[in-house]
Amino acid sequence: MTLTIDRHLLTRAAALTLAPAAALGLTLAAPAIAQSASALTAVQSHLKSTSSMTADFVQTDRNGQRLSGQLTLKRPGKIRFQYQKGVPLLIVGDGSRLTMIDYEVKQVQSWPVKNSPLGALLDPDRDLAKYAKVVPTGNSDVLSVEVKDPKRPEYGTITMVFIRDAGAPGGLRLRGWVALDSQNNRTRIDLSNQRFNVPVADSAFRWTDPRPKQRGRV
Repeated sequence: MTLTIDRHLLTRAAALTLAPAAALGLTLAAPAIAQSASALTAVQSHLKSTSSMTADFVQTDRNGQRLSGQLTLKRPGKIRFQYQKGVPLLIVGDGSRLTMIDYEVKQVQSWPVKNSPLGALLDPDRDLAKYAKVVPTGNSDVLSVEVKDPKRPEYGTITMVFIRDAGAPGGLRLRGWVALDSQNNRTRIDLSNQRFNVPVADSAFRWTDPRPKQRGRV
């Protein structure tokens, strides 16, 4: 089966600036401000308690196109999206920069992790209270947290969704997130088969540069 890949949307997905939790099929209730502080504390505790995670993911773009693959995360700052066989793309965060490699056309794009709200997921020491707000879900077992920098709207928005799970770090399991960039390109990531605090080698976040070497370059 041949896949049609919208590289523009996938590039935006690589930036991983995320959007409303409603896109994950949640029913939003009226604001519940009293729960916000405790919910943010719970999410922060989960992030601090999770040094690594692996999971299967399904990525859905705004047109409904779906791609799957494997996610590997290691805090602080490291993440890898290994797409399904036949998709010549790789997204890697090495601790400081996110890089998207397109092996079909031999192109590489890169940007600082800190320029994306994805940093809220990758940096357990970031103070969520400064950038995040709780999005009510109407379900006490589901926490939804929207993160964006009001001073830098061009970085987009990430909404992380957690399920209460006593067996997961901090009592929460990351279900997925939705990304919305400054041009309203939306990408949804759904996770399954999550494994927390498993050994992950730093070599998992290396990648091969497909660009031709310049003549005379070592």
